[in-house]
Amino acid sequence: MLLDILSILLNILWWIIIVQAVMSWLIAFNVINTHNDFVGQLWHVLDRITEPLYRPFRRIMPDFGGIDLTPMVVLILLIIIQGPVMSYLYRLGVQTGMA
Repeated sequence: MLLDILSILLNILWWIIIVQAVMSWLIAFNVINTHNDFVGQLWHVLDRITEPLYRPFRRIMPDFGGIDLTPMVVLILLIIIQGPVMSYLYRLGVQTGMA
């Protein structure tokens, strides 16, 4: 049960990162404007959610100029957590009778 909730939260986080990355491209290419109230508020919320995840990686990653690879690094980490780690935790839960 707890692992199922964690899996759902990781999936939601995955989509939040995808939406934030796409939105950042749209803002960078002036397709959408942050002066629009809805866009500005949505951008603020997404930034508040993702920035604490990105901050540790931005400290150690080299500067690539205008390209931010941090969302990709976090998504790869989420894939690792959702794949092998969650699979192992599920098996561990089944073996101990917790599932």
